[in-house]
Amino acid sequence: MNFILYSLNHAPELTGIGKYNGELCPELAKRGIQTQVVTAPPYYPEWTIHHQFRNWWSTKRDDQGVTIYRCPLYIPAKVTTMKRIIHLASFSVSSALTLCRLWPQKPDVIFLVQPTLFCAPFTLLFCRLTGAKSVMHIQDYEVDAMFGLGMVGEGRLKRITRRMESWLLQQFDAVSSISYSMLENAKSKGVREEQLFFFPNWADTEFVTPDVCGKQLRQDWGFSANDKVVLYSGNIGAKQGLEIVLDAAQYFSADPHVKFVIIGNGAYRNTLENSAREKQLANVVFKPLQPWEDVPKIMAMADVHLVVQKRGAADAVLPSKLTNILAAGGHALITAEPQTELGRIEQQHPGIYTLAEPENPAAFIGQLETLLAQDLSTHNAIARQYAEQYLNKHSIIDQFITDLRSKFQFC
Repeated sequence: MNFILYSLNHAPELTGIGKYNGELCPELAKRGIQTQVVTAPPYYPEWTIHHQFRNWWSTKRDDQGVTIYRCPLYIPAKVTTMKRIIHLASFSVSSALTLCRLWPQKPDVIFLVQPTLFCAPFTLLFCRLTGAKSVMHIQDYEVDAMFGLGMVGEGRLKRITRRMESWLLQQFDAVSSISYSMLENAKSKGVREEQLFFFPNWADTEFVTPDVCGKQLRQDWGFSANDKVVLYSGNIGAKQGLEIVLDAAQYFSADPHVKFVIIGNGAYRNTLENSAREKQLANVVFKPLQPWEDVPKIMAMADVHLVVQKRGAADAVLPSKLTNILAAGGHALITAEPQTELGRIEQQHPGIYTLAEPENPAAFIGQLETLLAQDLSTHNAIARQYAEQYLNKHSIIDQFITDLRSKFQFC
């Protein structure tokens, strides 16, 4: 099988879609699948090109049996709705030119990861002309997220955008996504049942385990054995609504043993740091993204993990950071409505994590206070069991290949 993964994001990005793409492709190559990647230079979540990469021309590189084509794109210094649209459109143009170079290879599958939907029209045209099968893999519903966060108002533009999104999705030979509720959303947009298949995000349950000790890291970062460490790690963007974490930090500011750690980068980080300084929150520590090899210790160091989203985003995206939290057996507080995928998982597996209403500081603080009052010295066995059963990386990738071969009758 000749497989092309087509996505904005790829390794060495450490978070989100880039991390999963970077883990998937070498595993496909190990299983004998000819794998190529059409992507951008790594820039996320800092919104700046990573060191040792260039953004002026397309490049080609082989890595772990995978051929990676990097395509230039516009990266705004300050992210706004219009600049984000130009950012996405610029990648769709440069990557289309690169995809044309792969025409003679007659690929079997083009696996387009959303975001970005901007690449869908040319992907469909390319597949029609070459005979390749087209798969849209939905990591984020970027249109739903855009409307849910109020980036575009009601009216004619919204109706046209939704109709275009539905039409494009229906044209793909197959549509996959990372949660069952997101597949249901695809059906509501007109995608047929037979087009759909489930391809969830995963955790490396052999690498991230509850057996790792985080005591040394706590000491290195200046926390005592009596401190309760509340951790948020991941992208720091507008859709997270991390102001609520600062509200909680302000509430607990009189307790010298409750400490908040925010790890990550993103377009909203400077704003959040400035707000913490204005509030004089001495119990909040900001740190940059940490090396992947330190992730198990970071997971073990924290007493409570936070997964924070604004209302309206919880079913448009499923937070990738949650998989490692579950693999580590972490005690987590998640902002999500009960009817979302995160809410359904909590209902089906009571005790796996704690839910709080999004954008409700009082509810968030109340649930956090309850969590911190519990004995957090042992790992969350329900979370770990869920990760072992449903999030094992090798099992998920093997099933993905089986589903792909079965759906398209590949040998």
